[in-house]
Amino acid sequence: MFSSVAHLARANPFNAPHLQLVHDGLAGPSSSPAGPPSAPRRPRRLAAAAVEEYSCEYGSMKFYALCGFGGVLSCGLTHTAVVPLDLVKCRMQVDPQKYKGIFNGFSVTLKEDGVRGLAKGWAPTFIGYSMQGLCKFGFYEVFKVLYSNMLGEENAYLWRTSLYLAASASAEFFADIALAPMEAAKVRIQTQPGYANTLRDAAPKMYQEEGLKAFYKGVAPLWMRQIPYTMMKFACFERTVEALYKFVVPKPRSECSKPEQLVVTFVAGYIAGVFCAIVSHPADSVVSVLNKEKGSSASQVLQRLGFRGVWKGLFARIIMIGTLTALQWFIYDSVKVYFRLPRPPPPEMPESLKKKLGLTQ
Repeated sequence: MFSSVAHLARANPFNAPHLQLVHDGLAGPSSSPAGPPSAPRRPRRLAAAAVEEYSCEYGSMKFYALCGFGGVLSCGLTHTAVVPLDLVKCRMQVDPQKYKGIFNGFSVTLKEDGVRGLAKGWAPTFIGYSMQGLCKFGFYEVFKVLYSNMLGEENAYLWRTSLYLAASASAEFFADIALAPMEAAKVRIQTQPGYANTLRDAAPKMYQEEGLKAFYKGVAPLWMRQIPYTMMKFACFERTVEALYKFVVPKPRSECSKPEQLVVTFVAGYIAGVFCAIVSHPADSVVSVLNKEKGSSASQVLQRLGFRGVWKGLFARIIMIGTLTALQWFIYDSVKVYFRLPRPPPPEMPESLKKKLGLTQ
């Protein structure tokens, strides 16, 4: 499968332009055999230098593996860093009478459990979201290549928002299967006093009480929460980056330094994160309550919470998810920079489409 994906990636319209030239045979020793000896030398040297600056080929196995590693760091580290905020948010959702707001939630938690209590659930959070990040970012790159080649160069540009949505939804489907067991354990630890304090205590107890079902009964609500979240996260980020370079940044991306490009990445990530939090919050409330209770279904929890109940903790989640999403994209892009991975610029309209639309002479 991956070898065919790597082959398709070479003709992918989202590939870097200079790599596309090399793969299409337009830049190389035999590109202009009939021309003057001096004419092709400069383009050939530039193309070769551009290829050599990258550590791997776009769409190669190494490329996808390092993208997955970037996802592990971006999701695992950021979610673990905000465990205290996540803990308070979950407790507000499952017990709003006791935890009346974000500041009150921190106050009550500190009074009852101390500072160490704010770190409850850090282990399943780190493991679960590292696995989720591996699948989310790694498979996104894979599905982006597959779907863009299915559409063709022109349609991939015209329907790029739909392409981002489809690729991210496909990736998140698998990412949530990887996340579900640790998410279930995390919520039990954080929201059921006296149930368990560590993953080592929680996992065997959950299996003894309910079997494997305990770890995967929340996968459907996870899909409800995470797939819309991830679709918004990737599509909004991609289009926001495109808009920032087009309307806000005073110079083309190719002229921006890597630190300047990473600033754009962070800003676009935060904007995407705010929308992500709003879209996915009702399902997040259902997941929190469902993993706390035994024998309840997602529809029963949703009916009991009502419209106002599913929006409890939204402000805390906007702060958490906005910051998380911005940091995730920043870390992910930084990993690409560090390992010298291809980082194609925002897509541009293909020349063939410009001719069809009469935009070129």
